[in-house]
Amino acid sequence: MKEVPVTIKRSIELLGLVLIGCIIVIGKIIIMPLLMAFFISIMLLPVYRFFRKRKLPESLAVFLSILLVVIGTALIVWLFYSQISFLIYDFHKIQKNLTTHLNALSLWISRVFGFSPTEQVKFINEQSNKFLSYAANVLSGAAGSATGILIFFGLLPIYTYLLIMYRGIFMKFILMCFEPKDHGNIEDITLQIEKMGKKYLLGLLIQLCYITILLWAILAIFGIKHALLIGIMFAFLNLIPYLGALVGNILGVLITLASSESISDILFVLGAIAVVQFLDNNILMPRIVGSQVRLNPLISIIGIFIAGTMTGVSGMFLALPIIAVLKIIFDRTEQFKKWGVLLGDERPAKTKYLPGYSAKNKISL
Repeated sequence: MKEVPVTIKRSIELLGLVLIGCIIVIGKIIIMPLLMAFFISIMLLPVYRFFRKRKLPESLAVFLSILLVVIGTALIVWLFYSQISFLIYDFHKIQKNLTTHLNALSLWISRVFGFSPTEQVKFINEQSNKFLSYAANVLSGAAGSATGILIFFGLLPIYTYLLIMYRGIFMKFILMCFEPKDHGNIEDITLQIEKMGKKYLLGLLIQLCYITILLWAILAIFGIKHALLIGIMFAFLNLIPYLGALVGNILGVLITLASSESISDILFVLGAIAVVQFLDNNILMPRIVGSQVRLNPLISIIGIFIAGTMTGVSGMFLALPIIAVLKIIFDRTEQFKKWGVLLGDERPAKTKYLPGYSAKNKISL
């Protein structure tokens, strides 16, 4: 049989990727909670096995594992709500500080750019009208968004429960889809995915705790108001790789501007965030996660943007673990091994030789 040309193979692969993307976009309200539940179920497997060793029934062990996650989430929501309440309590002081900062900014713009306060007010009114028009369009779909959020969090515990309860059936189905000679490789892939998922997600939980505590402690030492709120917001936003840290910096500055009249406080906040980020990126997180998620930074950023565009915040959060799972599969599949190389961060030596070429035909990398 005549071999299919490489160009046709690549075209079919590209069409397959486009089809998968369309399915995800169309069915994201069902698919995203399923993917989130998949990773949560991996993280809960050790807890489930702990309860099973205590002779608890299987269904009760799964229920208690999920209940622990629900209680932890409720405590986090309560803590965040309490900090927001403190911020609202200082509303009059915040309004005064904002007025002071806005007046100072207006005088600086007048002095540097020559725009009078009247022209600035006119410009702000024009932009406000545009913003309100945009906000009205966004709010027109708020009912659909709220429904999507309710469905997401409603399906999440159900999916998690069923994935843990019937994981044996799913594994048997996967094995039956392949030849017996491939079963050993599939089991190895499954074990590696479980190991990666547990270490990565547990690492994120630990990261969430120590970033909140470190940032809170540093800001509290400098006397920054609402230090705990800034720490919580930055820690959660930092869970969205690369982009979350930028948004966290901006929100930290805005909260400080609203609660303080001193510009030096803003510098303290930016400095504290920079120190915590340095410790997290270079010392703490590599030791916690280790080499389980070693991905190409460029591919990671592109993947986060694509996932965010297709499925929103949940896609941005899940982008890295999904790419990591794909890399594990690609690395152990001969047909897709080249894609595993593309997703990884293993940089080749500076000089390599192509197979079948002489030493004179070397390629510098």
